[in-house]
Amino acid sequence: MRGLLQTTLTVFAGMALSGQAPPPAQSRPSPCAAPEFSQFDFWVGEWDVYGPGGRHVANSLIEKVYGCGIRENWKPFRGPGGGSLNIYVPATKKWEQFWIDGGGTRAHFTGGMSGAVMVLTGEWSGPLTRMTYTPNADGSVRQLVEQSTDQGKTWGTAADFTYRRHKAS
Repeated sequence: MRGLLQTTLTVFAGMALSGQAPPPAQSRPSPCAAPEFSQFDFWVGEWDVYGPGGRHVANSLIEKVYGCGIRENWKPFRGPGGGSLNIYVPATKKWEQFWIDGGGTRAHFTGGMSGAVMVLTGEWSGPLTRMTYTPNADGSVRQLVEQSTDQGKTWGTAADFTYRRHKAS
């Protein structure tokens, strides 16, 4: 192995001295190049989050990570903070979200795009929970959280947030 490495380095050094470029590396398509991996990009950003009545309730940083994922860092002004990891899974053609928080809660959601909105469903501390993320014309994002205690026959609003891009002061 050492001999091969030394030979390779010698060849590249000789090419550099002679002005020749090394051979191009074989390019492979990124495993995250499929357009589905960008479906949730509308949620990426630094946000001020508002609840009912326009009250500023949290800040949230949503960022692209690890090439294929989206990480949420939820920083509420009251209660425990938390976050999620989100990824598109080609084998199931669905998005998955894994949530944990400082209160010991963990949850797993699956779903995908329904028209122009992202819909993720799973159990949140018992009840069936559906989260709908809607990109708005003004650049904000609405996150509507609904819960059902009858296996999805009826839904009630548990939270309704508007994410507005943070403006540096």
